[in-house]
Amino acid sequence: MQKRWTVKAYQPNQEKALQSSLRIHPLLCRLLVQRHVHTYEAARQFFRPTLDDLHDPWLMKDMDKAISRIELAFFRHEKILIYGDYDVDGCTAVATVYAFLHKLYNNIEFYIPHRYREGYGISAEGIAYARDNDFSLVIALDCGIKSVELISMAKEMGIDFIICDHHLPDAVVPPAVAILNPKQYDCPYPYKELSGCGIGYKLICAFAQKRGIPMEEANQYLDLVATSIAADIVPMTGENRVLAFHGLKKVNSSPLPGIQALITLSELKEQLTISNLVFVIAPRVNAAGRMDDARKAVNLFIENDVEKAAAIAAVLHADNFDRKEIDNTITQEAVSLLQNDESVGHRKSTVLYQAHWHKGVVGIVASRLIDKYYYRPTIILTQSNDVVAGSARSVNGFNVYEAIHQCKDLLVNYGGHFYAAGMTLKPENVAAFQQRFEEVVANSIRPDQLVPEIVIDTEIYFTDITPAFYNILKQFEPLGPDNLRPVFLARNITDTGYSKLVKEEHIKFSVRQGRSGPTLSGIGFYMADKFPIVNSKKPFDIVFNIDENEWNGQTSLQLKVIDIRASN
Repeated sequence: MQKRWTVKAYQPNQEKALQSSLRIHPLLCRLLVQRHVHTYEAARQFFRPTLDDLHDPWLMKDMDKAISRIELAFFRHEKILIYGDYDVDGCTAVATVYAFLHKLYNNIEFYIPHRYREGYGISAEGIAYARDNDFSLVIALDCGIKSVELISMAKEMGIDFIICDHHLPDAVVPPAVAILNPKQYDCPYPYKELSGCGIGYKLICAFAQKRGIPMEEANQYLDLVATSIAADIVPMTGENRVLAFHGLKKVNSSPLPGIQALITLSELKEQLTISNLVFVIAPRVNAAGRMDDARKAVNLFIENDVEKAAAIAAVLHADNFDRKEIDNTITQEAVSLLQNDESVGHRKSTVLYQAHWHKGVVGIVASRLIDKYYYRPTIILTQSNDVVAGSARSVNGFNVYEAIHQCKDLLVNYGGHFYAAGMTLKPENVAAFQQRFEEVVANSIRPDQLVPEIVIDTEIYFTDITPAFYNILKQFEPLGPDNLRPVFLARNITDTGYSKLVKEEHIKFSVRQGRSGPTLSGIGFYMADKFPIVNSKKPFDIVFNIDENEWNGQTSLQLKVIDIRASN
């Protein structure tokens, strides 16, 4: 799949000003300016974030109401239900708030809706459970801001809600006793991009302050907060970066027993990064809800017994193994359907439906199709009880939620974000929906949006790639949206004659830039089709990240190659 290369614009004057105060490599200053770090003090906060950099939780609208309502519940001995979504953010949020409050108050339980029986967010079944079991206060985490009708119904039953959500509110919000959501138009809280678990953490920080409880009692859950930030792909800026930085410290020094059990099962031995949380820890947590019941994930996080935590983690590990087998099988079935469809080359979208596909992995399959096969807005549908349910994923710059909104008359329900959405529809409307969605996409997507883009931070020379340069580059962690792993471009590269194919899929590079320049090694995964460019004895350009490679006790710098093309 041919990709577009786009090099970010430079800001020379700001780069020079920063370089004069930091006295580090100019290219590092360029990377910092691109991340909106313009001053010495901003650089200090970027490289050495402290928990003192966090905002006062009491700045959040309704925090006083939320704390007062929880204290009233304590005083009245009311039953409190901690309610959260079934994904990583929801499960970590529920575990954080439940574990903290349960140390202070016994009349408390948690509830996670079943992915297939109840669906996302506040459910009628969840409210019925609260009513039937005499819960008079529900603390909703990572959900609730859209549930106007259901929370109104709960209020009539005498059930109060505190909503801790980070999704964008509508014009009308639910009649909760308190809504903690920095994205409310009249919320003065300075940072707007917290995860759902991040807002739960702010709630327990405020409660700790009110009760004179040492802040260490709240901070012991920072590894859960970091996991939520990593998994929910929120911007790695401001408070999220502070929380992720210190959460990673806790992951690597004194993780909760549940996190430690997942680390052990994953056989991770090096210092964990955000990438490890995203690709190793989070899938095992998500697998609980995808394959069965997400309550297991919360039970793992609140378990203090190491042996019991290991047993629960083993179940999640097995769920994740099953999930991988299922999503690989469905992906291959989907690719086969597309390869046997003569019209596939003319379409601007992909919408596939098979009744037997597993609902828990359709979003993963949609992402795989976009990443590896057909780069265009993609929806994967399957049968779910008496309706068809599906997940949508998008390409860079295209609002898939808005495209689905234009098909709403064919849908039973839908919701989501710019790049990801879900929907349900009647089986008899599948063909019409496929056609309508294709028409909407074809009429609104630009040709360049159908070509995958690699955004490059800066051009670099091999002579710049030194251990000293990389030692500072490593400190750009934690990485994530708005602080992605730096991507570099090097031009006029030549093979030393020692580059080779590995396992017929990957390229092991041995390359140099110029006759007398340093030789660098590298790896390019699943790039075998590009090997003729490397082997042509002609110069080529490469796009890459800089990484470390450990072999036989020796550590060296290497290039993690993303793409290559022949030099002009």
